[in-house]
Amino acid sequence: FRNSFFNPANYEQHGVGLASVRAGNVIGGGDWAKDRLIPDILRSFENNQQVIIRNPYSIRPWQHVLEPLSGYIVVAQRLYTEGAKFSEGWNFGPRDEDAKTVEFIVDKMVTLWGDDASWLLDGENHPHEAHYLKLDCSKANMQLGWHPRWGLTETLGRIVKWHKAWIRGEDMLICSKREISDYMSATTR
Repeated sequence: FRNSFFNPANYEQHGVGLASVRAGNVIGGGDWAKDRLIPDILRSFENNQQVIIRNPYSIRPWQHVLEPLSGYIVVAQRLYTEGAKFSEGWNFGPRDEDAKTVEFIVDKMVTLWGDDASWLLDGENHPHEAHYLKLDCSKANMQLGWHPRWGLTETLGRIVKWHKAWIRGEDMLICSKREISDYMSATTR
């Protein structure tokens, strides 16, 4: 699409900078989707049920939702100021050490939640899933100066904190704005 209609080589004619962006496995408070790991964990914990886990050894590039959003903003800024130079594809994912197993995620969530939270391995057959997924974000790191701000442990702690605030009936707009402010004031690791 980009090369057909807004080819960077013809930027002087059309003046449109167009990029595509991709994120890792995005997680965060307020995700109510079905058949997604974090929402399923939180629903189970909230209902005092064991979490049923299918593929505990699958590795994914987990990242807080604010991580790729911050990268998208950087790309938009660069497209606005420098157009064609940044009209490419960009990956935004966690640092390599934060690509962890499902088992790591659920164990950490069990600890953070407390209250006798637990999980159970689902022994049934399921459709094949890739064992290891990862994004190469080195281009965004080097050319945009973008780096993740929160590690996985921080992210999981914030998800539990956000969800428990929601359960208590707190004003989630205030909680979410506070989380965004915390994120923006954090330095890259």
